[in-house]
Amino acid sequence: MTSLSGTRARSVRFVAAGAALALLAGCASLATLNAEVSSYGEWPVGRATPTYAFERLPSQQSDPTAQERLEAAARPALERAGFTSAADPARADVRVQIGARITAVERSPFDDPFWVGRFGRPWAFRHRPLGWGPGWYGSSPPRYEREVALLMRDGTSSTPLYEARATNDGFGGALERILPALFAAALADFPKAVPDPHVVSVPLAP
Repeated sequence: MTSLSGTRARSVRFVAAGAALALLAGCASLATLNAEVSSYGEWPVGRATPTYAFERLPSQQSDPTAQERLEAAARPALERAGFTSAADPARADVRVQIGARITAVERSPFDDPFWVGRFGRPWAFRHRPLGWGPGWYGSSPPRYEREVALLMRDGTSSTPLYEARATNDGFGGALERILPALFAAALADFPKAVPDPHVVSVPLAP
């Protein structure tokens, strides 16, 4: 993450789904999510639509409830890509590892020229006992940097077959809407691999 002057970053890690999927305020009216996507690998030509099973790392096994929520967010994207959940995970054609990360970045008001008032001091409209009026602006709403990643391995040989990740940032939004959209963006190019970062737009669930 790039360090910005006057910026204090507070990481809330969702790698291995180590924290519960909480709701972030805002973004309720957005219908589309734009994500930067990169993908790697050479999916075998002519390979039949495979069955899949999630593979959890040791760290992901410490909070199975949170991991199940993360896997539920990834399932629709895998199914749209042509995968079918294996009835017997031990015999799945493909094993899928997933992870996600959410980072809250609290920006300094000096980073935003629109919030600089008289004498170059930041101020904003704040609630006062008699109504709304100008007041000192202490801190701006945090932005959230979000990222998901998937790694698919052959179920028999464990050979890596396909890797994809998608990143997005914004001022919040319910993770129940954002995470599935990020996984959908990550697999938008499947089975083709496009290593160069590019923007993918996907619809957000209502």
